[in-house]
Amino acid sequence: MIRFSNVGKTYAFLRGAPVRAVEGMTLDVEVGEVFGIAGPNGAGKTTMIAMMLGFLPPSTGHITVDGLAPRAFVERYGIGYLSELIAINSRWRTRESLVRLGTLAGLSADALDARVDELLVLFGLEEHARKRTKELSKGTLQRLGIAQSMLRDERVMILDEPTHGLDPLWTQRFREIVPQLRRPDRAIVIASHNLDELERLADRVAIVDRGRLQRIVRTRGTGSGPTPTRYRILARHAKTLMAEIFPGAIVAGEGEFDVPVADLVILNQGLRSLLAGGALIVSVSPAYSSLEEQFRQAVGEGA
Repeated sequence: MIRFSNVGKTYAFLRGAPVRAVEGMTLDVEVGEVFGIAGPNGAGKTTMIAMMLGFLPPSTGHITVDGLAPRAFVERYGIGYLSELIAINSRWRTRESLVRLGTLAGLSADALDARVDELLVLFGLEEHARKRTKELSKGTLQRLGIAQSMLRDERVMILDEPTHGLDPLWTQRFREIVPQLRRPDRAIVIASHNLDELERLADRVAIVDRGRLQRIVRTRGTGSGPTPTRYRILARHAKTLMAEIFPGAIVAGEGEFDVPVADLVILNQGLRSLLAGGALIVSVSPAYSSLEEQFRQAVGEGA
């Protein structure tokens, strides 16, 4: 659906050296999937999105959306887009904003009224319908931004930091909405700093750093994932034993230890030794999720 073929983007300035924001990027976003993009600040995510939308042309390589140049695809079919920073005229009212944006998107009057009412209910905006957008809280404005990205039944949706500013309740609600947006003929791209969110929602996640694709992690569909290399063990009467059984163990809190292991066999052998030595194990869990582990490996422990 969306194809990057050896794409690079360099920003040139009148003064100073040019900046390479993206370099040698090759990846495909498949139709029917939710595709995540993760990376530290300055990794090139925003530039990638701008090129997908046709706002910026690549300096090298090619990008296509369903076989068309991005701008040509947007002009012919449209893309549902949520920007990282929501910028809606502060004098517009909530419902008015959706009506105006839907009109610009080409929805007929009858279809628009019904769709706006549906979205107001879906995102809990009915009580805010008459408020000016400048009166909305950050989280409510974010919900309005997500709602406008869904005005039309687009085949491509690109959401940049969609849960930024949402409270836990609406973050969970968003996670329930995304599976409902899945469709065999639709591609959804989510860029987020929230790795837990991407692991829950995306089929695959591209990890980018310093403008380059570091790896693509498949988060579902394989039945297995990479084995975490560090576990958090909560145990009693284990402080002395822990260092002997798990060399490199780090105290993470009262009775909590982060332990490095090469594989699950070594982890279980160590747990048996702890129990045999009189320790009481309360819980064992990965210190990082599979995606977090891959992210740290790809971009460095300090990211």
